[in-house]
Amino acid sequence: MEFHDVVRHRHMVRTFTSEPVPQASVDRILGNAVRGPSAGFSQGQAFLVLSGGDLPKFWAVASEAVSASAQTAPLLIVPMSSKRVYLDRYAQPDKGWTDRDEARWPVPFWHIDTGMAALLILLTVVDEGLGAVYFGIVPEAVPEFRAAFGVPGDYEPIGAIAIGYDAEPAPRDLRSRRRSSGEMIRFGRW
Repeated sequence: MEFHDVVRHRHMVRTFTSEPVPQASVDRILGNAVRGPSAGFSQGQAFLVLSGGDLPKFWAVASEAVSASAQTAPLLIVPMSSKRVYLDRYAQPDKGWTDRDEARWPVPFWHIDTGMAALLILLTVVDEGLGAVYFGIVPEAVPEFRAAFGVPGDYEPIGAIAIGYDAEPAPRDLRSRRRSSGEMIRFGRW
């Protein structure tokens, strides 16, 4: 599929068939996810991949933020960011910061880079002929999620991505709700 078509066809799918995602697709999705931008090449992302018997355990602790129909997806990827990895990397001599001061960061690049990796997952899913929905894990569920899957305390789930074959009747036409480019893009100044 041409890149332009991948971008144009990307949308959130909330109903899936029960057909499993081929391992080759899973490998390609994850291979692209780890190629995302990483400030200072910190590589502070991690991806928890869940399928089969792991899915009921996930949904038992983290189903609150997504529809029941999305919970039929045969594959789930939880992208996580680690602030510690970034602070450690930027305290190395080639970066010039030795104090690990979080205030030096204009925005939390650990979350931004992980969000970019999540977008690469969503785009690769489309290119593989699959569907996906990104959703949050409500803050109250994070400790139970960590305990259920042994996630270290310094890795923060930025959400989750349910992946599978699209079972929705037809893509919704959102053209009437889409803001115009003129409302969103400014050239030279606001």
